[in-house]
Amino acid sequence: MKISRELKTGIVAIIIIAAFIWGYNFMKGQNLFNTSPRTYFAEFNNVQGLNTASAVTVNGMQVGKVIDITFNENASKRGQLIVEFGVENDFKFSKNTIVKIYSASLMGGKSLAIIPSYEGENALSGAFLKGEIESDIFASVGDILNPLQAKLESVIVNADSLLLGLNQTIDKDTRRNIRSTISNLNITVSNFKKSSISLDELLSENKDKLGASLANVEIATENFVKISDSLVNANLSQTITKLKSTISNFDNILAGIDRGEGSIGKLMKDEALYSNLENASKELEELLREMKENPKRFVHFSLFGKKEKEYNPNEE
Repeated sequence: MKISRELKTGIVAIIIIAAFIWGYNFMKGQNLFNTSPRTYFAEFNNVQGLNTASAVTVNGMQVGKVIDITFNENASKRGQLIVEFGVENDFKFSKNTIVKIYSASLMGGKSLAIIPSYEGENALSGAFLKGEIESDIFASVGDILNPLQAKLESVIVNADSLLLGLNQTIDKDTRRNIRSTISNLNITVSNFKKSSISLDELLSENKDKLGASLANVEIATENFVKISDSLVNANLSQTITKLKSTISNFDNILAGIDRGEGSIGKLMKDEALYSNLENASKELEELLREMKENPKRFVHFSLFGKKEKEYNPNEE
């Protein structure tokens, strides 16, 4: 049987069209050779760049692909996205399973991971599963840096306002004074540096003397320690006891004097004795004055036995 050229051309065209249709659907995640794939749905606020034909995995193994992504037509959920994905094997899981969008690589590609749960009723084809988004490292860093960026911008704005107000507050005279103060501060630092150099030179020149002085201080300290040890080792308790006894005796003597006992006590307490002593002192003073003024009344002697005439006060 001879096949005509037109028939051959038609068969090739049909094959090409079929291959094109299969490739197009394969790119969309639909496998035409799998006549009955199980399809599920998950709802997300943001798909994070997930697209059709993105891989669907369970524990890292690909089990299907994303079929379609559409907006929710429900008015109460406007703006939310419904992701339809297919599972091409007989892996079973319950309705409590979670579907999570995650980063498949560092290049930013997104995939859909099934976090299976085996508790409860099995999820049948067409069921809605709970959708979540896994934060990748870049999103985490962004979440951390965004508040810091806002705070940094606020700090910069406040610093700019502060500098502007400071610039308006400080006039030319104040700026001149600040420059003068800084100049004086530089001079002070320079003088301090010179003083430090001079002190260093002085210490270097008197290093030996300082060493000898420190050695003498050390010797004096050792001698003081020895003296302290000697005082500690001495019978201080006996000395203190004797000192207490002496103080007690002296206190008794003072008490006796205060009571009028003894010569000193009687002298201090007997007013008559004090008066007699005072009168005797006065009479003795008058006698001495009389002897000084009239010595002839009290001194009578002669080398030849001549009788001296009596003293006549009128002769003077």
